[in-house]
Amino acid sequence: MAKPVDLVEVWRGDLLECVHQGHAVVCDDTGQIVEAWGDPSKMIYPRSSCKMIQALPLVESGAADGLSDQHLALASASHNAAAIHTDLVRTWMSGLGLDDDAFRCGPAMPMDQEARHALIRADQAPRQIHNECSGKHAGFLTLTKHLGAAADYELIDHPVQQAVKSAFEDVTQETSPMYGIDGCSAPNHACTVHGLARAMAFFASAQDRSDTRSTAAARLTKAMATCPEFVAGETRTCTDLMRAMDHKVAIKTGAEGVFVAIIPEKRLGIAIKVMDGAQRARDCVIAALLVRLGVLDPQHPAAIARMNGPVLNRRNTVTGYIRAHATLVA
Repeated sequence: MAKPVDLVEVWRGDLLECVHQGHAVVCDDTGQIVEAWGDPSKMIYPRSSCKMIQALPLVESGAADGLSDQHLALASASHNAAAIHTDLVRTWMSGLGLDDDAFRCGPAMPMDQEARHALIRADQAPRQIHNECSGKHAGFLTLTKHLGAAADYELIDHPVQQAVKSAFEDVTQETSPMYGIDGCSAPNHACTVHGLARAMAFFASAQDRSDTRSTAAARLTKAMATCPEFVAGETRTCTDLMRAMDHKVAIKTGAEGVFVAIIPEKRLGIAIKVMDGAQRARDCVIAALLVRLGVLDPQHPAAIARMNGPVLNRRNTVTGYIRAHATLVA
Protein backbone atom coordinates (compact mmCIF):
# COMPACT_ATOMS: atom_id res chain seq x y z
CA MET A 1 0.00 0.00 0.00
CA ALA A 2 1.43 3.37 -1.04
CA LYS A 3 1.87 6.08 1.55
CA PRO A 4 0.43 9.61 1.28
CA VAL A 5 2.64 11.97 -0.66
CA ASP A 6 3.48 15.64 -0.34
CA LEU A 7 0.75 17.70 -2.01
CA VAL A 8 1.02 21.22 -0.59
CA GLU A 9 3.88 23.28 0.82
CA VAL A 10 3.60 26.22 3.21
CA TRP A 11 6.60 28.55 3.21
CA ARG A 12 7.50 31.28 5.68
CA GLY A 13 10.17 33.45 4.16
CA ASP A 14 12.73 31.09 2.65
CA LEU A 15 11.93 28.18 4.97
CA LEU A 16 9.55 25.32 4.21
CA GLU A 17 7.50 25.38 7.41
CA CYS A 18 4.68 22.91 6.76
CA VAL A 19 3.80 20.11 4.32
CA HIS A 20 0.34 18.66 3.76
CA GLN A 21 0.21 15.09 2.48
CA GLY A 22 -2.54 13.06 0.88
CA HIS A 23 -3.87 11.15 -2.08
CA ALA A 24 -5.35 12.21 -5.42
CA VAL A 25 -6.77 10.41 -8.45
CA VAL A 26 -7.82 11.52 -11.92
CA CYS A 27 -10.09 8.92 -13.52
CA ASP A 28 -11.46 8.56 -17.06
CA ASP A 29 -14.91 7.49 -18.24
CA THR A 30 -13.87 3.82 -18.43
CA GLY A 31 -13.04 3.86 -14.73
CA GLN A 32 -9.30 3.74 -15.33
CA ILE A 33 -6.76 5.91 -13.53
CA VAL A 34 -5.25 8.61 -15.72
CA GLU A 35 -2.97 10.03 -13.03
CA ALA A 36 -2.56 9.36 -9.33
CA TRP A 37 -0.60 10.62 -6.34
CA GLY A 38 -0.28 8.58 -3.18
CA ASP A 39 -2.52 5.54 -2.77
CA PRO A 40 -5.61 5.25 -5.02
CA SER A 41 -6.86 2.36 -2.87
CA LYS A 42 -6.92 4.47 0.31
CA MET A 43 -10.30 3.99 2.02
CA ILE A 44 -11.99 7.28 2.95
CA TYR A 45 -15.32 8.81 3.83
CA PRO A 46 -16.30 11.22 1.00
CA ARG A 47 -18.27 13.34 3.46
CA SER A 48 -20.14 16.16 1.70
CA SER A 49 -18.22 15.74 -1.56
CA CYS A 50 -20.65 12.96 -2.55
CA LYS A 51 -23.89 14.91 -2.17
CA MET A 52 -24.61 14.72 -5.90
CA ILE A 53 -24.47 10.91 -5.54
CA GLN A 54 -26.85 11.09 -2.58
CA ALA A 55 -29.21 13.13 -4.79
CA LEU A 56 -29.33 10.55 -7.59
CA PRO A 57 -32.35 8.65 -6.17
CA LEU A 58 -34.23 11.96 -5.80
CA VAL A 59 -33.86 12.67 -9.52
CA GLU A 60 -34.06 9.20 -11.04
CA SER A 61 -37.22 8.33 -9.05
CA GLY A 62 -39.13 11.20 -10.65
CA ALA A 63 -39.53 12.95 -7.29
CA ALA A 64 -37.53 15.92 -8.64
CA ASP A 65 -39.57 16.40 -11.80
CA GLY A 66 -40.94 19.74 -10.59
CA LEU A 67 -37.66 21.04 -9.20
CA SER A 68 -35.39 23.66 -10.78
CA ASP A 69 -31.62 23.64 -11.25
CA GLN A 70 -31.40 25.81 -8.14
CA HIS A 71 -33.22 23.16 -6.11
CA LEU A 72 -30.92 20.41 -7.39
CA ALA A 73 -27.82 22.53 -6.73
CA LEU A 74 -29.06 22.97 -3.16
CA ALA A 75 -29.69 19.23 -2.87
CA SER A 76 -25.98 18.81 -3.70
CA ALA A 77 -24.84 21.73 -1.55
CA SER A 78 -23.00 22.66 1.60
CA HIS A 79 -24.45 26.14 1.55
CA ASN A 80 -23.68 29.26 3.57
CA ALA A 81 -27.28 29.69 4.79
CA ALA A 82 -27.45 33.08 3.13
CA ALA A 83 -30.91 34.39 2.33
CA ILE A 84 -30.84 32.92 -1.21
CA HIS A 85 -30.32 29.48 0.32
CA THR A 86 -32.71 29.53 3.25
CA ASP A 87 -35.47 31.34 1.33
CA LEU A 88 -35.49 28.63 -1.34
CA VAL A 89 -35.27 25.76 1.16
CA ARG A 90 -38.11 27.28 3.18
CA THR A 91 -40.32 27.58 0.09
CA TRP A 92 -39.37 24.04 -0.93
CA MET A 93 -40.35 22.68 2.47
CA SER A 94 -43.59 24.63 2.45
CA GLY A 95 -44.48 23.03 -0.88
CA LEU A 96 -44.04 19.63 0.79
CA GLY A 97 -46.34 20.68 3.62
CA LEU A 98 -43.42 20.48 6.07
CA ASP A 99 -41.58 22.84 8.40
CA ASP A 100 -38.21 22.99 10.14
CA ASP A 101 -39.15 20.21 12.56
CA ALA A 102 -39.18 17.67 9.72
CA PHE A 103 -35.42 17.98 9.20
CA ARG A 104 -33.01 15.50 10.80
CA CYS A 105 -29.84 17.53 10.15
CA GLY A 106 -29.73 19.58 13.37
CA PRO A 107 -29.43 23.36 13.81
CA ALA A 108 -26.26 25.27 12.91
CA MET A 109 -25.17 28.88 12.84
CA PRO A 110 -25.13 30.25 9.28
CA MET A 111 -21.73 30.51 7.60
CA ASP A 112 -22.99 33.64 5.86
CA GLN A 113 -21.92 36.62 7.94
CA GLU A 114 -25.00 38.74 7.29
CA ALA A 115 -27.36 35.90 8.18
CA ARG A 116 -25.34 35.00 11.29
CA HIS A 117 -25.27 38.59 12.53
CA ALA A 118 -29.00 38.96 11.89
CA LEU A 119 -29.72 36.01 14.18
CA ILE A 120 -27.46 37.41 16.88
CA ARG A 121 -29.04 40.89 16.69
CA ALA A 122 -32.51 39.37 16.93
CA ASP A 123 -31.38 37.14 19.82
CA GLN A 124 -32.64 34.11 17.88
CA ALA A 125 -31.25 30.61 17.98
CA PRO A 126 -30.24 28.98 14.69
CA ARG A 127 -32.64 26.46 13.23
CA GLN A 128 -32.16 23.36 11.13
CA ILE A 129 -32.79 25.31 7.93
CA HIS A 130 -29.51 27.13 8.66
CA ASN A 131 -27.58 23.86 8.55
CA GLU A 132 -25.33 23.76 5.48
CA CYS A 133 -26.92 20.41 4.59
CA SER A 134 -30.56 21.53 4.74
CA GLY A 135 -30.83 21.48 0.94
CA LYS A 136 -29.69 17.86 0.84
CA HIS A 137 -32.19 17.02 3.57
CA ALA A 138 -34.98 18.82 1.68
CA GLY A 139 -34.12 16.47 -1.16
CA PHE A 140 -34.28 13.47 1.18
CA LEU A 141 -37.68 14.64 2.43
CA THR A 142 -38.94 15.10 -1.14
CA LEU A 143 -37.97 11.52 -1.93
CA THR A 144 -39.45 10.33 1.37
CA LYS A 145 -42.82 11.86 0.48
CA HIS A 146 -42.62 10.47 -3.07
CA LEU A 147 -42.05 6.96 -1.68
CA GLY A 148 -44.66 7.33 1.06
CA ALA A 149 -41.97 6.32 3.56
CA ALA A 150 -41.60 7.02 7.28
CA ALA A 151 -40.31 10.34 8.58
CA ASP A 152 -37.00 9.01 9.96
CA TYR A 153 -35.28 9.25 6.58
CA GLU A 154 -31.80 9.54 8.12
CA LEU A 155 -31.71 5.96 9.39
CA ILE A 156 -29.55 3.48 7.51
CA ASP A 157 -32.39 1.01 6.89
CA HIS A 158 -34.82 3.68 5.59
CA PRO A 159 -35.78 3.32 1.91
CA VAL A 160 -34.15 6.69 1.11
CA GLN A 161 -30.81 5.68 2.59
CA GLN A 162 -30.97 2.22 1.04
CA ALA A 163 -31.50 3.87 -2.35
CA VAL A 164 -28.55 6.19 -1.68
CA LYS A 165 -26.31 3.25 -0.75
CA SER A 166 -27.28 1.36 -3.90
CA ALA A 167 -26.52 4.39 -6.08
CA PHE A 168 -23.24 5.02 -4.26
CA GLU A 169 -22.00 1.48 -4.77
CA ASP A 170 -23.10 1.51 -8.40
CA VAL A 171 -21.25 4.66 -9.44
CA THR A 172 -18.12 3.98 -7.36
CA GLN A 173 -18.18 0.38 -8.62
CA GLU A 174 -17.29 -0.76 -5.12
CA THR A 175 -19.06 -2.54 -2.30
CA SER A 176 -18.77 -0.12 0.58
CA PRO A 177 -17.24 -1.91 3.59
CA MET A 178 -18.61 0.46 6.22
CA TYR A 179 -20.44 3.70 6.88
CA GLY A 180 -20.16 6.52 9.36
CA ILE A 181 -22.68 9.09 10.51
CA ASP A 182 -22.02 12.49 8.97
CA GLY A 183 -22.27 15.83 10.74
CA CYS A 184 -25.84 16.19 9.45
CA SER A 185 -26.81 12.72 10.81
CA ALA A 186 -27.06 11.02 7.40
CA PRO A 187 -25.04 7.86 6.70
CA ASN A 188 -21.81 8.41 4.79
CA HIS A 189 -20.47 5.36 2.97
CA ALA A 190 -16.76 4.63 2.68
CA CYS A 191 -15.00 4.06 -0.62
CA THR A 192 -11.52 4.31 -2.07
CA VAL A 193 -10.13 7.52 -3.53
CA HIS A 194 -10.17 5.72 -6.89
CA GLY A 195 -13.82 4.74 -6.39
CA LEU A 196 -14.78 8.33 -5.65
CA ALA A 197 -12.90 9.57 -8.74
CA ARG A 198 -14.57 6.80 -10.77
CA ALA A 199 -17.97 8.05 -9.58
CA MET A 200 -17.09 11.59 -10.65
CA ALA A 201 -16.04 10.28 -14.08
CA PHE A 202 -19.44 8.57 -14.30
CA PHE A 203 -21.06 11.97 -13.78
CA ALA A 204 -18.62 13.61 -16.21
CA SER A 205 -19.58 11.21 -19.02
CA ALA A 206 -23.27 10.93 -18.15
CA GLN A 207 -24.38 13.12 -21.07
CA ASP A 208 -23.10 10.40 -23.43
CA ARG A 209 -25.69 7.90 -22.17
CA SER A 210 -29.48 7.77 -22.00
CA ASP A 211 -30.20 5.38 -19.10
CA THR A 212 -32.13 6.74 -16.12
CA ARG A 213 -29.17 7.01 -13.74
CA SER A 214 -26.96 8.74 -16.29
CA THR A 215 -29.73 11.18 -17.20
CA ALA A 216 -30.10 12.02 -13.51
CA ALA A 217 -26.33 12.45 -13.13
CA ALA A 218 -26.15 14.78 -16.14
CA ARG A 219 -29.00 16.87 -14.75
CA LEU A 220 -27.32 17.20 -11.35
CA THR A 221 -23.97 18.10 -12.91
CA LYS A 222 -25.59 20.82 -15.00
CA ALA A 223 -27.43 22.19 -11.97
CA MET A 224 -24.25 22.44 -9.91
CA ALA A 225 -22.18 24.04 -12.66
CA THR A 226 -24.95 26.43 -13.69
CA CYS A 227 -25.84 27.53 -10.14
CA PRO A 228 -22.54 27.55 -8.20
CA GLU A 229 -23.81 30.16 -5.74
CA PHE A 230 -26.34 27.59 -4.51
CA VAL A 231 -23.71 24.84 -4.11
CA ALA A 232 -21.74 26.88 -1.56
CA GLY A 233 -21.94 30.69 -1.53
CA GLU A 234 -19.98 33.90 -1.85
CA THR A 235 -16.21 33.66 -1.21
CA ARG A 236 -16.35 29.86 -1.05
CA THR A 237 -13.95 27.82 -3.18
CA CYS A 238 -16.65 25.75 -4.90
CA THR A 239 -18.52 28.82 -6.04
CA ASP A 240 -15.46 30.89 -6.96
CA LEU A 241 -13.77 28.18 -9.03
CA MET A 242 -16.92 27.06 -10.85
CA ARG A 243 -17.48 30.66 -11.88
CA ALA A 244 -13.82 30.92 -12.91
CA MET A 245 -14.30 27.89 -15.19
CA ASP A 246 -17.31 29.48 -16.90
CA HIS A 247 -19.75 26.98 -15.38
CA LYS A 248 -18.27 24.09 -17.40
CA VAL A 249 -17.04 22.05 -14.41
CA ALA A 250 -18.80 20.96 -11.22
CA ILE A 251 -16.77 20.72 -8.02
CA LYS A 252 -17.69 19.92 -4.43
CA THR A 253 -15.90 20.04 -1.09
CA GLY A 254 -16.13 17.55 1.72
CA ALA A 255 -15.04 17.76 5.33
CA GLU A 256 -11.66 16.45 6.48
CA GLY A 257 -9.75 17.33 3.34
CA VAL A 258 -11.88 15.84 0.57
CA PHE A 259 -12.60 17.53 -2.77
CA VAL A 260 -14.03 16.22 -6.06
CA ALA A 261 -14.44 17.55 -9.58
CA ILE A 262 -16.61 16.58 -12.56
CA ILE A 263 -15.21 17.65 -15.95
CA PRO A 264 -17.77 16.84 -18.67
CA GLU A 265 -15.81 18.21 -21.64
CA LYS A 266 -12.92 15.83 -20.84
CA ARG A 267 -15.00 12.97 -19.35
CA LEU A 268 -12.75 13.06 -16.30
CA GLY A 269 -13.37 12.82 -12.58
CA ILE A 270 -11.08 13.94 -9.75
CA ALA A 271 -11.01 12.92 -6.10
CA ILE A 272 -8.54 14.11 -3.48
CA LYS A 273 -8.02 13.44 0.21
CA VAL A 274 -5.68 15.57 2.32
CA MET A 275 -4.85 13.42 5.31
CA ASP A 276 -4.69 16.15 7.94
CA GLY A 277 -8.02 17.56 6.76
CA ALA A 278 -6.67 21.07 6.14
CA GLN A 279 -8.99 23.26 4.10
CA ARG A 280 -6.15 25.39 2.73
CA ALA A 281 -4.44 22.28 1.38
CA ARG A 282 -7.63 20.77 -0.02
CA ASP A 283 -8.42 23.97 -1.92
CA CYS A 284 -4.85 24.29 -3.21
CA VAL A 285 -4.77 20.72 -4.57
CA ILE A 286 -8.08 20.91 -6.41
CA ALA A 287 -7.12 24.22 -8.01
CA ALA A 288 -3.74 22.82 -9.07
CA LEU A 289 -5.29 19.74 -10.66
CA LEU A 290 -7.91 21.78 -12.49
CA VAL A 291 -5.12 23.96 -13.88
CA ARG A 292 -3.08 20.85 -14.74
CA LEU A 293 -6.01 19.48 -16.76
CA GLY A 294 -6.45 22.75 -18.63
CA VAL A 295 -9.91 23.73 -17.36
CA LEU A 296 -8.87 26.51 -14.94
CA ASP A 297 -6.82 29.54 -15.97
CA PRO A 298 -3.79 29.68 -13.65
CA GLN A 299 -3.88 33.50 -13.88
CA HIS A 300 -7.47 33.79 -12.71
CA PRO A 301 -7.59 35.49 -9.30
CA ALA A 302 -9.60 32.59 -7.83
CA ALA A 303 -6.90 30.15 -8.92
CA ILE A 304 -4.00 32.31 -7.74
CA ALA A 305 -5.64 32.76 -4.32
CA ARG A 306 -5.79 28.99 -3.79
CA MET A 307 -2.64 27.76 -5.56
CA ASN A 308 -0.19 30.48 -4.59
CA GLY A 309 -2.02 32.17 -1.76
CA PRO A 310 -0.04 34.56 0.42
CA VAL A 311 0.25 33.91 4.15
CA LEU A 312 -0.62 37.15 5.93
CA ASN A 313 -0.04 38.19 9.51
CA ARG A 314 -2.41 40.38 11.52
CA ARG A 315 -0.99 43.54 9.93
CA ASN A 316 -1.61 42.06 6.47
CA THR A 317 2.11 41.70 5.90
CA VAL A 318 2.98 38.87 3.52
CA THR A 319 5.05 36.41 5.56
CA GLY A 320 5.04 33.48 3.15
CA TYR A 321 2.87 31.57 0.75
CA ILE A 322 1.02 28.31 0.12
CA ARG A 323 1.76 26.43 -3.07
CA ALA A 324 1.00 23.09 -4.68
CA HIS A 325 3.83 20.58 -4.70
CA ALA A 326 5.86 20.47 -7.90
CA THR A 327 4.52 17.02 -8.79
CA LEU A 328 1.02 18.50 -9.19
CA VAL A 329 2.02 21.36 -11.46
CA ALA A 330 4.81 19.82 -13.54
